[in-house]
Amino acid sequence: MSLQLNAIALLLAVLIFLGLFSQNSPVTISAAVLLIMQQTLLSKYIPYADKYGLKIGIILLTIGVLAPLVSGRIALPPLNEFLNFKMISAIVVGIVVAWLGGRGIPLMTKNPPLITGLMIGTVFGVAFFRGIPVGPLIAAGILSLVIGRG
Repeated sequence: MSLQLNAIALLLAVLIFLGLFSQNSPVTISAAVLLIMQQTLLSKYIPYADKYGLKIGIILLTIGVLAPLVSGRIALPPLNEFLNFKMISAIVVGIVVAWLGGRGIPLMTKNPPLITGLMIGTVFGVAFFRGIPVGPLIAAGILSLVIGRG
């Protein structure tokens, strides 16, 4: 088995470099895992990552967000704290972001080439603006507002 030099392998190498440059381990690790998978016999599992990766990622992200509450590190606020401006604002923003993410999935499904642009924007946001790579889904939702659902 020989190395496959192609545009995708080059893109993954660039992502690894940008991830290292920006000290963003999620980008570095994700790109490295996919490059290793692409270049080895593990490539047969890439369709599974394609099909289930987003769902698994959302599940893991949700577990990570809820874990501090479940572990007791963050206490559930009393009911009266849900009625202040900051908490109501947080709830509204959470609703809007979830709604945008919901709009993003169909857009990405119906227009796969847009994923490339969203990923490039996310990588630049991570590498140069200290962002984190949760942006493509929300970016797709915002894009769906600009260009329509599909």
